[in-house]
Amino acid sequence: MKLPFDRTHRFFNYRVALFLNIIPIFIIGLTSEFYSGPGREFFNDYFGDFLYQIFLILLIVFIFPQVDPSKTAWGVFIFNCIIEFSQLWKPPFLQGIRTTLFGRLFLGSGFAWEDFIGYILGCILGWILVVRLKRKNT
Repeated sequence: MKLPFDRTHRFFNYRVALFLNIIPIFIIGLTSEFYSGPGREFFNDYFGDFLYQIFLILLIVFIFPQVDPSKTAWGVFIFNCIIEFSQLWKPPFLQGIRTTLFGRLFLGSGFAWEDFIGYILGCILGWILVVRLKRKNT
């Protein structure tokens, strides 16, 4: 029996490649939320959304390497659309969560149609990245 961490296991190199892509995307995405230079609005409001889609796709496929990348990309897109539309609902308990850093990063702070562009582009690029990594490493 081959263990998941055995280098000869077919998903080992794939997972390493996924992990090596997750790290910089996570770091750049998180720092884009705090960027204060030129183009601040774009980086704070849209670029982070784009990278968040890619990050989630890579993370899910890293945890479940056998999952179909297209189903993952669709799932991430639908999940984030639900989160975006939930921003129209403003009960006190959700508003309280949204005042925290984690709540703002995960649940968002306000609905914006423009966010869907980042969701679409991020999911497409995330899907392409996962498909290429899988083809190259399995």
